[in-house]
Amino acid sequence: MINFFLLLALIPAVFCATAEQWRGRSIYQLIVDRYALPSSANTTSCNPGDQTWCGGTWTTIRENLDYIQNAGFTAIWISPVSQNYEGPRTVYGDAYHGYWIADVTKLNDRFGTADDLKALSDELHKRGMYLMVDVVVNDVMATSTQPDLSTYYFTDWSQYHPYCPIDWGNTTSEQDCWLGDTKVPLPDLNTTNPTVVDGYTAWITPLVEQFNIDGLRIDAAKHVDKQFWPVFCGAAGVYCIGEVFDDDPVNVAIYQGPDALNATLNYPVYGALVDAFAIPGTQNMSALTDMIALNKQLFKDPGLLGNFLEDQDVPRWGNLSVDPQSLYNAMIFNFMSDGIPIVYYGQEQGFHGGGDPWNREPLWTSGYANSTSYQLVATLNQLRNFLVNGTSGWLNSTMEVLTTTDKGIGFVKGDIVTVLTNIGSPPQNVSIAVYTPWSVNTVLTNILTCEQWQVGSNGTVEMEYSKGGEPAIFAPNSLLPGSGLCGFSGSVKTTTPGSGSSQGAAASSALIELKRPSTLMSAFVLFVLMFFGLFGTVA
Repeated sequence: MINFFLLLALIPAVFCATAEQWRGRSIYQLIVDRYALPSSANTTSCNPGDQTWCGGTWTTIRENLDYIQNAGFTAIWISPVSQNYEGPRTVYGDAYHGYWIADVTKLNDRFGTADDLKALSDELHKRGMYLMVDVVVNDVMATSTQPDLSTYYFTDWSQYHPYCPIDWGNTTSEQDCWLGDTKVPLPDLNTTNPTVVDGYTAWITPLVEQFNIDGLRIDAAKHVDKQFWPVFCGAAGVYCIGEVFDDDPVNVAIYQGPDALNATLNYPVYGALVDAFAIPGTQNMSALTDMIALNKQLFKDPGLLGNFLEDQDVPRWGNLSVDPQSLYNAMIFNFMSDGIPIVYYGQEQGFHGGGDPWNREPLWTSGYANSTSYQLVATLNQLRNFLVNGTSGWLNSTMEVLTTTDKGIGFVKGDIVTVLTNIGSPPQNVSIAVYTPWSVNTVLTNILTCEQWQVGSNGTVEMEYSKGGEPAIFAPNSLLPGSGLCGFSGSVKTTTPGSGSSQGAAASSALIELKRPSTLMSAFVLFVLMFFGLFGTVA
């Protein structure tokens, strides 16, 4: 017999997006200020080097969601929504990016009103998509090391660590000292202080509830004591993925688990992808295979990690690698391996800015083109969404490396074999033989070209690169009916609101069952529980 009040206490957990539900999502990351402008705005005046506002808002995101949904994404991650510094321009420009927190409990009116943010959330959920919001709890922003605290949420110096520059590599210093510098210091909150913990939990719970937020990306997670995260994320009641900016998986993996976060961004694999695929570069494919093995060994659940090639803190892939095939091969790894794929806005348009601020270009200069990279992303999302919602068990299977050479890698996840190479676009007299689990003569389709293949003796599929280093994703033809790929039938009607393509429709309609329950449904469940509660207990 279950007591009614226990059931009532469990309602927030029932009505939030869990880590398990996020496992099957694909995420489009964007900076609010740089994604889209109002229709009447000047689209030629945004120079990222100026480090100032360009005019994007929560409303302009909502008005331009078709572009994201039609590429098959099932979630967006937006930059922080909290109030930022407003004052004289700093040596590093203005707070256009959203990470310079003033009062975390207030919304950033540069980007809109509470109604605007709620409207964005509502529209996403109508489309079967999730909303992830970036949050900053490690620090606030100041222009001196002795700022006036009266304008912040936490107004007492006892709630902050004393100023000290970070001694990198020293964990205590990284957690207690201040990010930034003396020109734009970031006063560090003491998240072991009970008043700080209580203050943050009192903020995050209503924020998530008011705006129906499905997940949180945690900025600078490794700069906060690890014990803070279960309390904070427990109060949020949603999937939490943290930024642990470190390429050593030993240092990153400790932040995943019940005593920390649901997941982290996969910086170790990001570094390995650069080592393996960037041109020019080390072309060290063993760095990637070694990292795959370490991830399996060290992380509690690699399938919940965030896979990425770009974000607001690292140079664009096109700045690191001159060859477009290197982008395609590395990007496919993130979609077809263990983990949640994340695409940073503009990656699908081949943007090539360097480090901050050049990696924060306005997207509208691309014209939101149906580019080759955009089409590839749409295909990858269509395949992945089909597999996620199928019956083959692909999502919860574990990837296994089948073949590795200095020129490429072949791996299997579920019933899908992916073969990638680092040779780039020029033709080379190179081939890669992959020994698959399939029996001889099994008929396959390369999803990327729609070419038919047949498995050779000993389960072999051989790739040769006399026409350049194109990637391949192989699926048995018997698996593909209902996918809508390569001439196979599709099982999802293109009736999703705002969807202009089968990819977008498949992404949202097929995942509609994972939507946050409506307020009406929540009220109905609560009524039922209360009805039974009046009579004591529920069986």
